[in-house]
Amino acid sequence: MSEETISDEELAAAVERLSDPERFREAEQLVSRVAPGLPSVLVAALGSGGWFGESHQSETLKAATIPDEDQRLTAIRALLSEETQMGMMVGVAVGWALRQELENGGAIGAPKSENEES
Repeated sequence: MSEETISDEELAAAVERLSDPERFREAEQLVSRVAPGLPSVLVAALGSGGWFGESHQSETLKAATIPDEDQRLTAIRALLSEETQMGMMVGVAVGWALRQELENGGAIGAPKSENEES
């Protein structure tokens, strides 16, 4: 199924189905089978996207050294929230790419999806 054939309603229904603990548990079990290799892919994707470069280091240091404790905690929580969201988005992208690899069977010269560049 290509991205273009998925309606907003189908996408919303699929996300809703994932809220069923049993369905989500199945997905967790599948991911755990391949989990040893996925963290390195995720780190590489985040690193190549610049998420943990100098700017991240600077923002972390800035948040950690705010003199006022309440402001420091607020800044650190915001930074952690942003990192979590970005990690989740990159994780979804990695999962999406993994699905495509599994569908193509990893074959050299396998047809690419409509959204992949040649």
